[in-house]
Amino acid sequence: MHKGYALLLSAFLALTVGYAQENLQNPKANYQLAARFSPEKLKRLIFSTTVSPRWLKHTNRFWYTYETPAGKNWYVVDPANRRKDPLFDNADLAAQLTRIVKDPFDAQHLDIRTLTFTDDERRIRFEVNSTKDTLKSKEEREKSKNKTDSLKKKVFYLEYDLQTRQLVELADSLKPKPQLSWASFSPDTNTVIFAKNYNLFWMDRENYEKARKDEKDSTIVEHQFTTDGVQYFAWGGDDRSVTTGDEKVDEDEKNKRKRAGIIWSPDGRHFVVTRKDNRHLNALWVINNVGGKRPTLETYKYQMPGETDSTEQGLYLFDFATKQPRQINVAAFKNQTLSVWTKPQPPKRNLDDIQVNTWLGTNDRFFFARSSRDLKRIDMGTVSVDGKVSVLVEERANTYLDIRRPELINGGDEFIFWSQRDGWGHYYLYDGNGNIKNQITSGEFYCSDVAGVNEKTRTLYFVANGRESGEDPYYQHLYSINLNGSGIKLLNPGDYDHQADMDENNQFFINNYSRVNTVPQSALFNSAGQKILDLETADLSQLFAAGYQFPEPFSVKADDGITDLYGVMYKPFDFDSTKTYPLIEYVYPGPQTEAVNKAFGRSMDRIDRLAQFGFVVITVGNRGGHPARSKWYHNYGYGNLRDYGLADKKAAAEQLADRHPFIDINRVGITGHSGGGFMSTAAMLVYPDFFKVAVSGAGNHENNIYNRWWSERHHGVTERVSSKGDTTFSYAIEKNTELAGNLKGRLLLATGDIDNNVHPANTIRMAEALIKANKRFDFLLLPGQRHGFGDMTEYFFWKMGDYFCEHLLGDHKDGVDITEINREMPRKR
Repeated sequence: MHKGYALLLSAFLALTVGYAQENLQNPKANYQLAARFSPEKLKRLIFSTTVSPRWLKHTNRFWYTYETPAGKNWYVVDPANRRKDPLFDNADLAAQLTRIVKDPFDAQHLDIRTLTFTDDERRIRFEVNSTKDTLKSKEEREKSKNKTDSLKKKVFYLEYDLQTRQLVELADSLKPKPQLSWASFSPDTNTVIFAKNYNLFWMDRENYEKARKDEKDSTIVEHQFTTDGVQYFAWGGDDRSVTTGDEKVDEDEKNKRKRAGIIWSPDGRHFVVTRKDNRHLNALWVINNVGGKRPTLETYKYQMPGETDSTEQGLYLFDFATKQPRQINVAAFKNQTLSVWTKPQPPKRNLDDIQVNTWLGTNDRFFFARSSRDLKRIDMGTVSVDGKVSVLVEERANTYLDIRRPELINGGDEFIFWSQRDGWGHYYLYDGNGNIKNQITSGEFYCSDVAGVNEKTRTLYFVANGRESGEDPYYQHLYSINLNGSGIKLLNPGDYDHQADMDENNQFFINNYSRVNTVPQSALFNSAGQKILDLETADLSQLFAAGYQFPEPFSVKADDGITDLYGVMYKPFDFDSTKTYPLIEYVYPGPQTEAVNKAFGRSMDRIDRLAQFGFVVITVGNRGGHPARSKWYHNYGYGNLRDYGLADKKAAAEQLADRHPFIDINRVGITGHSGGGFMSTAAMLVYPDFFKVAVSGAGNHENNIYNRWWSERHHGVTERVSSKGDTTFSYAIEKNTELAGNLKGRLLLATGDIDNNVHPANTIRMAEALIKANKRFDFLLLPGQRHGFGDMTEYFFWKMGDYFCEHLLGDHKDGVDITEINREMPRKR
């Protein structure tokens, strides 16, 4: 053989073998596996995963529904007798339904809706649909202009006697109607207050019932009692304006009845409302290009960080008898935020239940809070009906503060107050004059919610995380403790994330618990922490039969080498440990939350399903993220809102690659939505040699044009008081656009064009900066979509999948049709 030819052949064989080995080691894009776990398919693979109790009014019993691959069942539980029984026999009820409705029903396919118990709790009422025509006769159907009328389903309203097991049809006139959303009922329910044309009106119950039948009834009598409300300085309602070129649209909108923010005294003699003049604030706009025959302009007031706010929120107390307001002087800080707390609402058991919004307090005084604009100062106190303002608690810090509604003991003779004053979220007991009696909870854990208070036994039931040694510190548990701080007790032990639902009498609770890698379970406990009954275990058999595998929780160190971070790793369900996979991080920076699942869930689009293309996908926390840890952890990013979480995301990827040889650290992608869209682009610009590909959805890339409340809160705003006593505010923050020149990898930016949360200008300005820096990048505009991308979410998912497959795997579909979406249109019923 010729020597030159031999060398050429050897080189060719080496290249061929190397290419073959690379193909064996690196997975190809698996679109079919990703399509197998689409949202529509998951609806047929995952059924009930939690028990949601509906407590009955007169007993401690409750009922719930639970669905499995075998169908849906209804149960009633009697905790006192440790019994769980079927609410009815499905087969027997199906037979009775078939006789009455004349449509076939069977035990597995009962589609019962709006089920409620009657007041005596001996009967249930519900609705079912039939295929019976809504038009009564052949002549009516033939005369109908709408050819689909004859296809509409009749809704049957029925009653089932739980003792006799007999089903009867009820007249439509007995069917409960929902209360109108604009109605603010007085405590005796005889009066309704609402807003219209920016002012307050009232009507009596008789006229309200007319409105429930027909809101356009010309005989309805309503009374106006404020007259100076105008757009953007209204007494209630929505100030948002949509202009189409036809001014009548605005007039119609103005004259609609709308809900007013009314908070009543318990005796109904007074009510309070807040009002602010926003006319001076600058407007913002979005244009809906696909919303109608002509594009429509939507105008709304939107204050950006650092902007001047020249008016203050006013608090007005009305005497209901006279309908006259009196403004209460609660001013303490410039541009303060004012909160008037309401009593917790009882659960809504029936469709026509009336819920009254009453203030937290007594007939004579209510509790409120005010926060400075920089949120470093918070006062909590009371306002009396005579106008007297009393400050009971003052909170001060060098970073922003959080506050929660206090829990009143004996109407406010004592109250429980939540604070992070020792660096952790804990509860404190005060007397009614604001004198602290004792700290109730203490230690290196975080209390997040009050589940109940038993005043007779002086017991607090609360939700907390981080207290149990050896567990993921984000796992929630329910605890009890005496108000003097003694006798803390864990009520639902187990190395899981627990979601507890306690009854109003604080006697029993339902415990739903799981991890991301366990099957969800539900059980009933009493308030002493004793298990009464195992209720349900989710049936995930069809999900596993489709090839699903649980993800893997992990922990790593933050970039400081000290702080523990917690995350979850999602692998392809056809994972092969002999291959290497690109790594994608799904991110959200916080600080109000972290995008890391702790319990099993059905939402898999951005994590489980993305991994099926052929990636290892991870989610992991970062310093400055979730508030449910120490105050230090939560406020780590204060003053550095662009970069604070990036080093931890990079450090987590590096540690996982060191542990797992199947992770290719040279192919790292990153994606996120909203704050995650902002963070994923920032990662590409701050660490351009590490992160190679990003898909950024609806990102707030310039936080100086995002809303004032989020940006100023989490980054900080500087308050300056001049020698004359004038107060001004200034705000400065680093932006993604400033680093556009750093881009080295592949970047896809996406936004909805009518996003009125993170305005499209954020993404458009990022695009402008990249263009001016002569960078190649990709841009996706989703027409007619707001912040969540709405009905184009599925389209965005496949575009994201294409992008990562092309630039991380080197293998993607480039045909015009996204056939995976076409196959997954929802089934017509």
